[in-house]
Amino acid sequence: MLDIFSGLETHVALTLILSLGFVLAFEFINGFHDTANAVATVIYTQSMKPQAAVMLSGIFNFLGVLTGGLAVAYAIVNLLPVDLLVAVNSNRGMVMVFSLLASAIIWNLGTWYFGIPSSSSHTLIGSILGIGIGNSLINGTDVSTGINWGKAIDVGMSLLFSPLFGAGLAGLLLYLLMNWWPRSNIHKSPFQRQQIEGRKHPPFWARFMLIVSSMGLSFSHGSNDGQKGVGLVMLVLIGIVPAQFVVNLDSDPIQIEHTKIAALQLKELYQRNEAAIVAQYPASAKPKQAFSCSPAATQQYAGTLLSAIGEARSFPQLPESQRWAIRTQLICLADSAKKIAKIASIGDVEKKQLKGIQRDLTVTTEYAPMWVIAAVALAMGIGTMVGWKRVALTVGEKIGKKDMTYSQGMSAQIVTGVAIGLASLVGAPASTTHVLSSAVAGTMVVGRSGLQLSTLKSILMAWILTLPVCIGLSIGFYYLGVHLFV
Repeated sequence: MLDIFSGLETHVALTLILSLGFVLAFEFINGFHDTANAVATVIYTQSMKPQAAVMLSGIFNFLGVLTGGLAVAYAIVNLLPVDLLVAVNSNRGMVMVFSLLASAIIWNLGTWYFGIPSSSSHTLIGSILGIGIGNSLINGTDVSTGINWGKAIDVGMSLLFSPLFGAGLAGLLLYLLMNWWPRSNIHKSPFQRQQIEGRKHPPFWARFMLIVSSMGLSFSHGSNDGQKGVGLVMLVLIGIVPAQFVVNLDSDPIQIEHTKIAALQLKELYQRNEAAIVAQYPASAKPKQAFSCSPAATQQYAGTLLSAIGEARSFPQLPESQRWAIRTQLICLADSAKKIAKIASIGDVEKKQLKGIQRDLTVTTEYAPMWVIAAVALAMGIGTMVGWKRVALTVGEKIGKKDMTYSQGMSAQIVTGVAIGLASLVGAPASTTHVLSSAVAGTMVVGRSGLQLSTLKSILMAWILTLPVCIGLSIGFYYLGVHLFV
């Protein structure tokens, strides 16, 4: 890890430290919000002591980030405009990173201070959308082309429907438990059990399931939310020390060969469908951006990529300028493959081929070193240890009119863990905060515990306001940064 600082000028090294600190600060604050939800019910029901729960949660978060892949990380990163992704090593690229992080941190800190379970996922996505809109406004281009709207809609649908899924299934699971074991102690709250039976902890099996589901939720959270910080750290590293990170220097000869084959296949597919592609995506005679990707230039990108790689069997063999050229062409080729697949005249067989081509084109650019994953997981774990109390109290006592019972905590946690885990498997970002809060609300309705409208109103307002506020903040920061530093 420390070798990334070797040979750097002092001001570059300081910029790198500040940038990485900024990203890790966002993940630290993410621990206040989202990771705290993973331990909220297990602590509130006194199934585990806070210190032990938080430590175990941190371990399972780390394992989740470690084994969860990078689909979610780059689903978030790829919301950014392509012209900024290929120019992230410029001053504008750095302004982009600082702007989206500043707006996300400000909103996260504000909602945490008031104990509102706001979503870090919504916060980050709103900030990224603001960068795309701001970039279009500054460049004088159509806002509709400044954001990857297809990916944005997919992400939005995931964030919208996952809480509804959580509320419905958690309510159903509680209903089944209440019908199967109507007189069980699992339907008591910690206060009721202590007053009636003088016992501090839940019944054995309820306690066991609460602990297991809490750790499962922590693992699922790490495999989903933890990846977002990984993607941001990679943006910073690519922007400041590109020689080491623009492509995966550990790529083996087989991966490099697959990359070359994918470029050739895309070039051939372009030639077969050139008329339809040019009609759908005509080349711009006077691009308003310094650099922009266009499917009409696919053959040019493929030629440049193959020329830059040449006969090299490893990327360290190539000079830095060639590595950056390779990354730029790979991003543009992958973008072309994605856009060409949307053309109506492209057949199902070719669409399937394009999906495989896109995967092979991104294998050497969408990666993360192990120390990046570990640093993000550690930042999230420490954040949980510092700020879990506010969110745990809200989840346990302030969503329903009555205190949470053991069965309600189990139902909410199990469903949330499954929902977040499934979202990670398909590479869809999901909000642990909103899924768990909705799941708890669903169990309160089924358990006839009532809902505290004031808390639900605060959560709903935060849900509604997060996107527009973060969009506005990031547009403002980005506009100011571009005019001051670019």
